[in-house]
Amino acid sequence: LVVTSLRPAARRRSGDKADGDGDSAAESYPESKPSPDATAEDIIRDNGADPRWEKHLDSMPDHGCVKLRVCPPPGPLRKSFLDSNYLHVAAGEQYGITPIESPDDVWRQKRRLVQIHPCAEYFVDSLTHSYPYLIPEAARLLSDIGRAFNDSLRARGGGSYRLKVTSVLRTTQSVARLRRVNRVAVEKSSHCYGTSFDISYIKFICDAETVNRTSEDLKNLLAEIIYDFKQRGRCLAIFERSQSCFHLTYIDKNYRRPLPPPEDDEDKD
Repeated sequence: LVVTSLRPAARRRSGDKADGDGDSAAESYPESKPSPDATAEDIIRDNGADPRWEKHLDSMPDHGCVKLRVCPPPGPLRKSFLDSNYLHVAAGEQYGITPIESPDDVWRQKRRLVQIHPCAEYFVDSLTHSYPYLIPEAARLLSDIGRAFNDSLRARGGGSYRLKVTSVLRTTQSVARLRRVNRVAVEKSSHCYGTSFDISYIKFICDAETVNRTSEDLKNLLAEIIYDFKQRGRCLAIFERSQSCFHLTYIDKNYRRPLPPPEDDEDKD
């Protein structure tokens, strides 16, 4: 897990060591408030990543693919991942940040955000309507899912593949822009709380031609892993057909499941 920190709860003194400091995590703190003309998007910007994990093949090899043994959930995947949007939003309200509407909102947050970067467990796509930040617990969930994917693939014969993260934190402005180009995007999205992220199930990052796999087998392996995390109470999940991704939201044993609203959108985030 490679992260940097945005708006920590308390600033470190020079020489102090924060919890979790190590070779794989680095933190950078904003030193002062932004200028009056700065937007929320100006503040939530990418601080750069380790170039080692940016390198990969242009596409997945489609020749000589070796069959992968998988144990996906029974029945259609859409029916196995039916945690509706209102559940994800409720989890975001319970665990996440206050949705960001203005620059001041970034500095008023009671919860810390960490910036995610491409790493051994996953690749972060070029984000057009979101920013690479999550609450620490959601960042750990993403890392754990990516590690479980890598370990399972290695145990079943190998293959140099990583997960592809396609959407992370959204602001109210980025949601509005997204709704203009994506008719299924909802106005109240759990992405605004820093608790949710999307992982593609049709596109995977191939780092090298070792043991080639089909995208269908990799999708089913990913579904198997996410289903296990869901059954253990670590996440909520939607199988999004329109966006070809799994929409995941962090939860834990203290999650308070709300009553369903009168109307519900199952395949939207």
